[in-house]
This record gives sequence, structure tokens and C-alpha cells, in this order.
Amino acid sequence: MRAELRLFGEVTAVVDGRVVHLGPARQRCVLAVLAVEPNQLVPLTQLAGRVWGEDAPHRPTETLRSYLSRLRTVLSALDVGVHRRPGGYVLVVDEDVVDLHRFRGLVARARRADDVHAVTLYDKALALWRGEPFAGLESPWLAGVRDALTGEYLAARLDHHDVRLRRGQHAELTPDLLALAAEYPWDERLAAQVMLALYGGGRQAGALSFYDDLRVRLGEELGVDPGAELRDLHQRILRADPVLRPAPPPAAVPGRPVPRQLPAAPSGFTGRARELAELDHADRAARVSVLAGVGGVGKTWLALRWAHDNATRFPDGQLFANLRGFDPRDEPVAPETVLRAFVAALGVPAASMPATRDELAGLFRSLVADRRVLVVLDNARDSAQVAPLLPGGAGCSVVVTSRNRLSGTMSSTGARSVILDVLSPADARQVLVAQLGADRVAAGGDAVDELLTCCAGLPLALGIVAARANTEPGFPLSAFAAELRPAATRLDMLGDETAGLRHVLSWSYRALSPAAATLFARLGALPGPVFGEAAAASAGGVPLEEVRVPLRELAGAHLVAEYEPGRYRMHDLVRLYATELATEHGDAPLRRVLDHYLRTAYAAALRLKPHRQPLALPEFDDLAVLVPLSSAAEAMAWFVRESPSLVAAVVAAEANGFGVHAWQLAWAMTDFFERHGHWRDYIATNHVALTAAVQLDDLVAQARTHRTLGRAYLFTGEHGPSLDHQERAAVLYERSGDLVSFAHAHIGIGNVYVRQNDYRRALSHARRSLDVFRELGHRAGQASALNAVGWCEAQLGMLADAEAHCRSALGLHHELADRHGEAGAWDSIGYVLMRASRHEEAVACFVESVALARDLRDRASEGEALDHLGDAHEAMGDRETARKYWQEALSVLEELDPAAAAGLRGKVSAAG
Repeated sequence: MRAELRLFGEVTAVVDGRVVHLGPARQRCVLAVLAVEPNQLVPLTQLAGRVWGEDAPHRPTETLRSYLSRLRTVLSALDVGVHRRPGGYVLVVDEDVVDLHRFRGLVARARRADDVHAVTLYDKALALWRGEPFAGLESPWLAGVRDALTGEYLAARLDHHDVRLRRGQHAELTPDLLALAAEYPWDERLAAQVMLALYGGGRQAGALSFYDDLRVRLGEELGVDPGAELRDLHQRILRADPVLRPAPPPAAVPGRPVPRQLPAAPSGFTGRARELAELDHADRAARVSVLAGVGGVGKTWLALRWAHDNATRFPDGQLFANLRGFDPRDEPVAPETVLRAFVAALGVPAASMPATRDELAGLFRSLVADRRVLVVLDNARDSAQVAPLLPGGAGCSVVVTSRNRLSGTMSSTGARSVILDVLSPADARQVLVAQLGADRVAAGGDAVDELLTCCAGLPLALGIVAARANTEPGFPLSAFAAELRPAATRLDMLGDETAGLRHVLSWSYRALSPAAATLFARLGALPGPVFGEAAAASAGGVPLEEVRVPLRELAGAHLVAEYEPGRYRMHDLVRLYATELATEHGDAPLRRVLDHYLRTAYAAALRLKPHRQPLALPEFDDLAVLVPLSSAAEAMAWFVRESPSLVAAVVAAEANGFGVHAWQLAWAMTDFFERHGHWRDYIATNHVALTAAVQLDDLVAQARTHRTLGRAYLFTGEHGPSLDHQERAAVLYERSGDLVSFAHAHIGIGNVYVRQNDYRRALSHARRSLDVFRELGHRAGQASALNAVGWCEAQLGMLADAEAHCRSALGLHHELADRHGEAGAWDSIGYVLMRASRHEEAVACFVESVALARDLRDRASEGEALDHLGDAHEAMGDRETARKYWQEALSVLEELDPAAAAGLRGKVSAAG
């Protein structure tokens, strides 16, 4: 069976020449979005945004699932799978089946091939273009992809023209070029090709006339002159430059040595199509490419793959040198040593070589000035080592690999940088398939996924695992996954003291400046893989302004990556190495990091809810950095940005004996978790916090954590655990004499009974808490209890009492400037008024509640108030407006409160 999925032209599928119907336009749009990025997870929300943009239907998730179910049936005949994964969907397909990706693959191969083979490859690629991509389908995202693909198509056509011009096909190419130039009248690269084709075909006057017409049009319509390259070509045509005449490709000059120094092409090489294409582009643009990345990421393999693919373009030879820039046993190779080897390979006897580096560099440049030579400089330490080794001839190309970015080389030569990251999950799997065989990988099942996770996309790690597995072909892959599972010994399993991952990473570490090396080791104390400058400064024990320079050095050495301004991430295996180094510095770096997170999280928590009962924080290290947060909005943004690190910090604090930090950090994140619906993290961190509190034998900490767990389980609808934790909290608070918290715990117990519709028992607990708060004179507590009492009374039909209590709560919250409390009180008053059939007044209250919740970025309160606002409009007979508000509430609560969302979906459906 020969199957093809076509995205060029109308989106169709063809099996053995027969067109397969793919359904209506929007269903084909879903398939097109998945097919643009095959074998990659597309999150459900992202899929909806790409399919509809801002015009999504009211229930896009259900609509998508319907389309995907039908596509799954249709595509089964093509051996193409649509698979659901956590968070989204993946189109599982051999990329060669999709014309877009076959086009890209052929173009990438053509750009690496010699001219003879390139013509054939370009012909095959361009033949796949059947018209405008996704014809007849409309979405903002597809429109952007369509524009980008049109640009790729034009670039491939122009590359194809270059090859044909080099092969002397000027006359036969001229009609196509003139037609294309009429379509793209301002493309100067295309204009240059037209001029070359006309001149090479014996039409010098035509070439000059074409230039004059273009110059006039540019001046009249755009007010500019032709670019420098086009002007230079015009002058060369005027003086009949013989170089522009068609000529056969240059061959090696008889008698000249032709060095072939490239090491063997890497076997089992897979993936890296994007990076190979980037090297093609960098070579065309600058002739000097710097391939940079962390140790073990596969820079040398990629450089050699590209070099072998392009070797025929360099008939005068290929030179290779390992500069040993990060070898722990030897100093980096001196440039003059490499130059002597290069000039010797080019035929200069030792006795005739000059003595100084500058003279050797000059001789090398002279020898290759009129030749087409490829130079591969592997493992460069810095720009100073590379500079003398760069040829000056226009026919030469250079590929440099380094763990550093070599910014000096790029600024002085215009070199182009290609940053090499870890392999994608699909490419990483293909590495194992290439080295272990498809059958063994298929039989590995979940163990393969675990191996890929442990290796984290690093080619060196994958190669080590594959080599280990090949030494024991009878062992199941699960045995090797078990070896790598413990993080503490993972680096031990990934090689030995001379060829393992730890050894490779140590080369980069030893090359750092003292300040950067110290910082890197202390970054191993960070509890998560992503961090900001303040966390780095805290770990390093340096002021914030002093951490930026060593961080830039670490980023330049690819030991960390700056993925957005001031934010960094560290590869999992690099982080394991840093963690080993961090042990030399004791607990101080971790303590400072935990101090940083706790100090800032506590301040942020009080910005979100100023009237929370305060904590007695532990003494802080003065070198821990506090992030200033001037508003609730800034506090919430900080929590959103740092939440993965904060969750990891709770676990690290408990595991390393910082129990106070563990439970207080969990306490500080409570409002963030509730307002954003991170229920699993909420529960998990507080179970860790409870363990820490028990180990500390701190009854107050235990009580607070039980109460927090009770709230968390209430939100997930697990009423039994919620009531159990709230009651434990009340007992511990009473035993410790903390009556304020004791009263809060009874509000929590009452909330559980509210969820169970046992309003009389809930009212009893709410009144008990109100009595305690009044005895203590605790006004913030009274406000919360009054609102709880009023809500229960409203449920029991005691509407006059309910309104009085809720309005009293609102007044107290307003006096205390507790805007979060005000939002809740407005919602409760609105509910009471709605029960009393005072619908217009109720609507006004709900609108106030929604506005406050949105201002506070409290999504849970916003969703609840929107739901009630819809109820009020339905009670007034306005079902259309009710449906609008319910839909808004559903979009907020779908992730936060699944039970409430289910009820909302029913309302929306019933409303039509």
C-alpha cells in the first residue's frame, strides 16, 4: 500500500492512487494542524486556537473530540494514527507520508548534495507543490503557516536556479526566471538570477536593460536604489567579467595535494534535519559556521555528517583538526600546530615552513585562496584559537564546533551560529532504533520511554545506553532502565571515568572562570530545573548585580540556557552533575535558596490576602535575595512564574531537614493554588508539609497544614478527607490555645457540610466560629464568619437574617480593605437577593463580585460569580444572556472545578 497525506493544494489523502474523503472543511483543518507538526504533542487548547482562532465554538473541546474520532477512523486505512496523550493529541505518522515534510526533507538533502544530485532532488521536491497549502481552509494560524511555506517554496526554487546556473543551463532557465520575476518584482536575488541567465545565454544587452528597468521601478515606486550585490553584478556585466560565463565545476589542479582529512562519517546518525538545514543556510550566508552546544549534545557528529554530505562541493580537499579545547589531560592545541599540519597537507615541506604563527597563517590563506576547501575545526576553546585558522578565499567554507558561543569569531568574521539543543523525543527514539534495532525497541515497551526520560535527549547519553545494551543483547531494556532510575547514581551508569558523561561535563566545568565555576557548583543546590537571577544569586551567595556576568559565561558554555530574559534552565543530566559538585559547599547554598523562595513567597502571599494570620518565619541568611513585589498582580505573576520551582522547593526542604521552610512554603502558596486550580500540587505539597510538621513535633504547623489539606480536598470534591483534616486541625488548634485558627477551622468544617447540602450542621459550625471571633475581637475573622452564617441561612430560607449577616460581612471587609473578602460578600448578597426574587439588585451585586475577582486575578471566585450572574438572568427570563455568562464561567472553571464545570455544561446545553 502506498499512502500519501497531501497538504499542498487541497488537504487530501491518497491510498494507492485513490483519494480518501477526509470529511468537512473544519475536520480537515484539524488534520492539517496536526500534520504540520507530526509525532509531536499538540495541547488541546493550542489545537483549538490553531483551528478556530478567536472564533471558537462554545464547546471547542467536545467539537474537536468529535472531529478527531472521525479522523481516527478515516486515517486507519493509511497506517496513520491520531493518539490521545495527557494534555493533547499526536498525529503518529511516517513523516515521508506527508508531502510537506517530504518536500522539506528533499530540499534539505538537495542543499547538502553536489550539483548533479541536487538538481534531481530539487525536481522531486518542487513537483510536490500542487498549489497553495491548505487550499480552501481558513484559520489565522494556518494562514501564517501558509505564508511561511510559500516563502520556503520560493527559496527552494531560487536554490534550484542557482544549481542550474552553475551547471550552465542559462538559456533554458531564462523563460521561467522572467515569469517568476514578474510575480516577485522586488526580489533582488531573483533579479540577479535573471541577469545572470540573460548574460550567460549571450544576451548582455537584455541583462543590462532588465537592471535599468528594475532600477527605475525601485526609484519611482519605493524611492530606493538596487542593493550593493545587484549593483556589483551590473558592473561586472558591463565589463564582461569572464567569471560570469558558464564554466564547468572546478576540479583539483593536477599535481596539487588534495587532503581528505575528515574522520569517518558517523554511523547510525538520525534526525537533526532542522540543524542540517541551518548549517546549509549559514554556509551560504557567511561561509563560516559556529556549531555550539553543551558537551555530549552531538556537535562533532553533526559537523561530520554535514561535511561528508557536502564533500563533493570542495574538490580541493577537506581539512580537519581537533583543537582539544576542553580536554582535561592536554592543553588546547596551539593554532601554529594546526597550521603546520594544514600547510603540510597542502604540499609544503617542513623545511619550507615559516617560523611564526602570523607567517604560517598567511601562507595557509595563500595556499587556499583560489581553492575550494572545507575546514572543520572541532572542539574549539575560544575565538583566539580559531582566528588564525580561518581561510580568506571565497571558495572555502569553515565549520567550527565549540561548547562556547565564540561571539568574537561571529563579530569579527560575520560567522553564523547554529545552536545545538537536545534531541526531540521522536529523534531520540530513532537513535535507539538505529543502534538497537526496531524489534528490540518495540519489545521494550515502557522501558524505552524511561530510558529516553533518563537520557533527556542527550545524544552522548543515548549512545552510552545503546552501547551498554548491545554488550548484553539478551537482557531486556527494562534492566538498563532500572540501572538509570536512581538519580543519585545515574551519572555513574552513563559511562566511566574516561569516556562517560561526567567526564565530558567536567571538561566544560574546568574551563570556566573561578566565579562561574563556583556559581555553577552552587546552582546544583537549586530544587528545580528552571530558575531566575534572584534564585541564582541566592545559591551563589552573591548580590543580584554580581550574578549576571557568571550566568552569561555559563550560558555561553551551554551549561545553562537563557530561555527568556533573566530566566534560565539547566539540562537534567547537567543538573545532576552540578548537584554532585554542590555537595562540596554543604547546605549553605540550599538554605539560601530556600530562604529566597520563602521570603518572597510569604511577601507575595500577604499581597494576595493581607489579612492572613501571620507566620513566625525562620531567621534568614542575609545573602538570600528578596524579590520586591509592589502589588497583588506582581505577586500572582511571580507565583505563576516560579510555581514549578516552589513545588520542588517544598520537597527539597523536607528531604534535607529544613522542615520549617517546607511547611511554610506550602502555606504561602495556598491562595495561588486555589485561584489557579492547581489542586494536585496543592494536595501533594501539603502532604509533604505535614510530614515535615510531624517531624518537627510542631502542633501549630500540623494544625495549619491539616486545615489547608481540608480546604484542598474540599475543592476536589473529596469530602471525607476534607472533613477529617478540618476536624484534626480544630482539635490541634484548641489543644495549642490558638483560638483564632480554631474558629477558622470551624468555618472549614461548615464548608464541608455546605458541599454535602447539610446546611443546618454547617450553620452550627459557622455560628460557633462567629461567637469565638466576637469574644476575641477579631474583626477579619468576624467578617468571614458572618458571610458563612449568611450563606447557610440563605440556603435554609432565612433570607432577612442572611442579607443582614452578609451585608455586615461586606461592611467589615470594606473597612479592613480586604477586597478578596468583599468579592465573596457581594456574591453572597447577590445570592440572597436572587432567592428573594430581587433579580435586578442581585445582578448588580454579582457584577461587583466579578469585577473585584477579575481585578484580583481570582479565577475561582470569578467563575462562581459568573455562574450566579447567569442564574440571575435566567430567573429574569433572559436565557440568551444567562447562557453567555454560563459559558464564560465554564471557560474559567473547566480546569479549576470539574464538578462545577459539569453542572455548567448542563445549563449551557439546556439553554440551547
